[in-house]
Amino acid sequence: MPDEPQLRPEIVSSSDDYAIPLPVWLKNCIDQAPNAIGESCPADSDTLLASAFDLAFRLHKGQFRVSGDPYISHPIAVADLLRDIGASPTVIAAGFLHDVVEDTSITLPELEAYFGSEVRGLVEGVTKLGGIHFTNRTEAQAENLRKMFLAMARDIRVVLVKLADRLHNMRTIEVLQPAKQQRIALETREIYAPLANRLGIGRFKWELEDLAFKLLEPESYKKIQQEVATKRSEREKRLHLTIELLKNRLINAGLNDCNIDGRPKHLFGIWSKMEKQDKEFHEIYDVAALRIIVPNLETCYRALAVVHDTFRPIPGRFKDYIGLPKPNGYQSLHTAVIGRHRPIEVQIRTQEMHQVAEFGIAAHWKYKEGGSPASGNTERFNWLRQLVDWQQEEGSSDHNDYLSSIKEDLFDEEVFVFTPKGDVVGLRKGSTAIDFAYRIHSEIGNHCHGVRINDKLCPLATALNNGDFVEVVTSNTAHPSLDWLNFVAMPTARNRIRQWYKVSHRDETIQRGKDLLERDLGRQGFDTLLNSEAMTKVATRCNLKSTDDLLAALGFGAVTLHQILNRLQEEIRLQNMNQVSPETNAKVAQDISDRRDTLSPNKTSTKASPIMGLEGLDYRLGGCCSPLPGEDILGTVALGNHGITIHRQDCINVENIPIARQLTVKWNEKSIQQETKFSAKLRIEVIDRVGVLKDILMRLSDSGINVSDARVQTAYGKPACIDLKVEVKNSNQLTMTINKIRAMADVLDIARTGIN
Repeated sequence: MPDEPQLRPEIVSSSDDYAIPLPVWLKNCIDQAPNAIGESCPADSDTLLASAFDLAFRLHKGQFRVSGDPYISHPIAVADLLRDIGASPTVIAAGFLHDVVEDTSITLPELEAYFGSEVRGLVEGVTKLGGIHFTNRTEAQAENLRKMFLAMARDIRVVLVKLADRLHNMRTIEVLQPAKQQRIALETREIYAPLANRLGIGRFKWELEDLAFKLLEPESYKKIQQEVATKRSEREKRLHLTIELLKNRLINAGLNDCNIDGRPKHLFGIWSKMEKQDKEFHEIYDVAALRIIVPNLETCYRALAVVHDTFRPIPGRFKDYIGLPKPNGYQSLHTAVIGRHRPIEVQIRTQEMHQVAEFGIAAHWKYKEGGSPASGNTERFNWLRQLVDWQQEEGSSDHNDYLSSIKEDLFDEEVFVFTPKGDVVGLRKGSTAIDFAYRIHSEIGNHCHGVRINDKLCPLATALNNGDFVEVVTSNTAHPSLDWLNFVAMPTARNRIRQWYKVSHRDETIQRGKDLLERDLGRQGFDTLLNSEAMTKVATRCNLKSTDDLLAALGFGAVTLHQILNRLQEEIRLQNMNQVSPETNAKVAQDISDRRDTLSPNKTSTKASPIMGLEGLDYRLGGCCSPLPGEDILGTVALGNHGITIHRQDCINVENIPIARQLTVKWNEKSIQQETKFSAKLRIEVIDRVGVLKDILMRLSDSGINVSDARVQTAYGKPACIDLKVEVKNSNQLTMTINKIRAMADVLDIARTGIN
C-alpha cells in the first residue's frame, strides 16, 4: 500500500473553482472545508464528501459520457441520489468514486490509502470484473452479478451504490443504441427493480420499473400515461373531497396529528395489474390511493376504525402489514373502501414506517462493524445468504440456471407461514413443506421425513396457505428424492436437491462425464489432455474449482459437452498464440494500411454499367453515404463538369439538391461483375485485449471479406474502438458480415458509419 498520499497539492478556494453545476449540499461541503480537501482519510463528513468529489473530478477530467456531458456529471448524480435516500457519508463518498477504479488509473490500494478500507470495500463491490475474457454476454452478466451478491453479503450497502448508479443510467439511457437500451432495460426490470423491492427502497423501485416499462413496452406506456393524464382533474377533485371528509372525521375522533395525501399509482404498477387481472384501464379502480401518516402505532388502528366507519370496507381487501411485516421490513395497514361512488385504496402508517417504505435499509441502519446485517435482521436477508451459499457451490456452474434463479428469488413472497415457535417465513405461492424446510436450513431440507401442517400429518407435496403453522419432521436416515423436483416451487429448494444428488453420486457422475468427453475426443492422449492447463482453465471458466468438478458437472448435465469443447478449443488456441509474442491491435491495423498502399487500384470493368440508364456516362458513388447494391439509390447531377453522383435515397445531402437535378436510377444487378466490390465502413466497440483485431480479421477472412483499411483507438480502462473499411458485393453480404462480428464475445457494439 502506498504511503499516505495527498489527494491535491493546491488548495481549493471555493466550489466555483470547479466551473460546473453542483448540488447546493455539495457546494456547502466544499465551501465549509476547502483547506482540508486533499487530506488522506478525512475525519469529518463535509471534508470526506468534498475530498471524494475532488478526486473523482480530477480522475474523470477529459472523460465524457455518450451524451457528450462531462463524465463527472454521472458520479455527482449517483451521490445526489444516495443523499436523497439518507445514505451515510461513507456510502455517498463511494457514490462519487464508484467508477474510478474501472475507468481511470487509480488502484484499490491507493483508494484505501486516501479514504480507508470502508470506502475501498464499497467501491470494489460495485466495480465490474475486469481482465476476464467471457464467451458471451450471459456469462459476463452472471459473473458480475455473482461478484455483486458476494460483496452485498459482506456489506449490504454496496447495493445502494449499485442501484443509484443503475437509476441514473436509466434516466439518461436515450443516447444509447436501441438494442443496448432494450438489454439494459430488461436487466433492470428483471433484477435491479426487484432487488430494490427486496431491500424496501420503494423510491428506487418505482422509478426503475417505470423507466424500464417505457423502453420495453412503449405503446402500453404511452396509452396508460395518456389515460392517467386524461382523468387527472376528475380524479384529483374526487380525492380532494374524500381527503377533506376524512380529515374532519379524524379530528372529530380526537386524531388531530394525522396527515392525509393522495398519490397516483406508478404506471408499471397499473399495467401489471391490468395484465394480471386481464382488465382494461377503466376497470382498474385503484389508480390512485390515500395515504394517512399518523404519530404512533396505536393511532394506526384508531384511524383504520374511522376509515371503516366513514366508508364501507370491501371484504377481503384488508391487510395488516404492521402485525405481519413484509420480509423487506415494509409495515402498513392496507384497506379498500367504497369512497365517493368509486372504490379507493387506503394505507395507514407511522412516519417511521413511511421512511422505511420509501428508503428501505437506508432508513434505519442497524449494522455491525463492516456493514453486515445485525442479528435482528437475519430473516430479512435470509434470501441473500442462501443465494450466496448456493453460488459458491458446484450447483451454480450453469450461467443461465444461475440468472434464472436470481430472477425468481428476487421477487416478493406471496405466502406467509409460521414456524412452531411463531416466527414468520415468507414463501412463493404454491410452495410446499419441502420449500419451507430448505428455507429454514439446507440440512433440515436434506433430512426431511414428514410434515405437520396445523398439527396434522400431511403429504410433503401439500401446498401451504397463509397462516399455516408448519413443523418439519426430520430423520438422520432420510435424504432428498428427485421426485421432489416435480412439486417444489422455490428455486432455492430445487437447487439444493440437485446439489445433494450431485454430491452423493459424485463418483458416478465424474465417470459419466469422462465417458462423454472421451467418446468425442478419442482415447489417444486423453489422460494428458484431461490433466492439462487448458482443461483446468476450462473448469475455471465454468465457475468450477477442478477438472473433476468439471467432469461431474458434465455427467450431471450442469454444463454441456458443446460448452466444454468450445472453451477447450479456445484455450488451446490462446496458448498457441501466447507461445509467440502476439501482435498488438495497432500493429495489425498498420500492416493492413501498408498492404493497401502498395497495391495498385482495381480496374473496374467498362463492359456494362452497374447503374441502369447511365451507360457511357461519367458517375461516381457518393462518399457521404457509400451506397451498396440492394439499397435504394438516387442520382444527382453535380454543378460544373463533375458528372453524376449516386446517393442512397435516405442520404441527408439529397434534401438540399433541387428536384430538377435529381435522376431516378437503380442498380443493374445482372451487369455487376462477380469480382466487383464496394466499400463500406464499420465502427466496432470491443473489449480492449491483445489479439482482438486479429480475431475479427480472421472471422472476416473465413467469410471471404477483404479489409482495405483498419484503425484502432484505445483509452486506458475503456473499450477499444476499431474502424474498418471492408469490401463487399452488396448490402446483404454487409448485413451478414455485421451479424458475424456482433456474435463475437469481445464485441460490445458494431455499426455502419459513413452513411450520414
